[in-house]
Amino acid sequence: MIVATVPFEGTIARRAIRADTPVPIRLSESGPPVLALGGYFKNTVCVTRGDQAFLSQPVGNLDNPESCRALDETVEHLLRTLQIEPALVAHDLHPDFYSTRFAAAFAARSGVPAIAVQHHHAHIAAVAAEHRLPAPLLGFALDGVGLGSDGGIWGGELLRVEAGAAERIGHLRELRLPGGDRAAREPWRMALSALFEMGCLGEIERRFAGRGSAILTQMLSRGLNSPPTSSAGRWFDAAAGLLGVCQISSYEGEAAMQLERLALGHGPVAALQGGYRIGEDGSLDLLPLLAHLAGLGDAAYGAALFHSTLASALAAWGCAASDRTGVRSIAFGGGCFMNRILAADLRRRLEVAGLAVFEARQAPPNDGGLALGQAAAARAGVRG
Repeated sequence: MIVATVPFEGTIARRAIRADTPVPIRLSESGPPVLALGGYFKNTVCVTRGDQAFLSQPVGNLDNPESCRALDETVEHLLRTLQIEPALVAHDLHPDFYSTRFAAAFAARSGVPAIAVQHHHAHIAAVAAEHRLPAPLLGFALDGVGLGSDGGIWGGELLRVEAGAAERIGHLRELRLPGGDRAAREPWRMALSALFEMGCLGEIERRFAGRGSAILTQMLSRGLNSPPTSSAGRWFDAAAGLLGVCQISSYEGEAAMQLERLALGHGPVAALQGGYRIGEDGSLDLLPLLAHLAGLGDAAYGAALFHSTLASALAAWGCAASDRTGVRSIAFGGGCFMNRILAADLRRRLEVAGLAVFEARQAPPNDGGLALGQAAAARAGVRG
């Protein structure tokens, strides 16, 4: 998952607790005790007791046996220390995560329900929980990847959340992932994908001839090993690839973080007029912005322009949804909101428009806060 990971002021990237004294997050009301197992990246565990939620120290990415054992130990420790017997177990919608399999096994042993909570719903539910917000609520859930309720690869979502349910009312225009997961590690592939969507086949050949561009173009043309995604993280990657900022990532979030650093160094610029389109279906299309970036020679200016235009586009998108639904509160969730430029600019634009904006403060906005959102959503009656 390629997302920016530099926290802006007031937001924590990791919630640290002493092993024997977890710090509670106060919830709006009491409810049944819940054990929530979080996701795959930046895993944490959450348990609730009465009107309190206890979020664990970071377990880490569940891609190795050590982290999986750490999750087992964290659950055991929290339940024993807090003397909690869960009445519900919550987990991510993805069936292949270790945390999901753990949740199913724990629920079966304990004779309690296991409830799947969609990834981006959990991001928004986490913010709503810590602010004790009444429903309904709009939410921007922007990150690298999360399994959608339709089985798709989501990551750029506009949701309406109410009483434990989430409705997807909009999403970023989908880009294809040439080569599948490999595209998330090689931003140049996302740049190629964007150019393909624009019909710029000659530009693809000019930029990427030595990298097997002809094969990737054929894959995109035939829809082979190139699944679509609405991921905001992949739009950051495409921008970085087009600007020549980062072609291959050597660590998680490198492309987005480099874009942010360049934009910070350059300073603010006005948003690109006509840099986005909002579709009648609620989608947000940023291809006009990427088409402009493809012709720029100044990477720092391009990075600043990408951030300002993205914030402008999201604000217009959110305001249109608010006018349509009558909901005047909106939450930010997902790893892209670790980006201090995007979060601050978008917050300012929405507040000027009269919307109430809520951000993660006591839990991370990235996947480290998923467990809190899962627990809150499960208690509110989620059934999938």
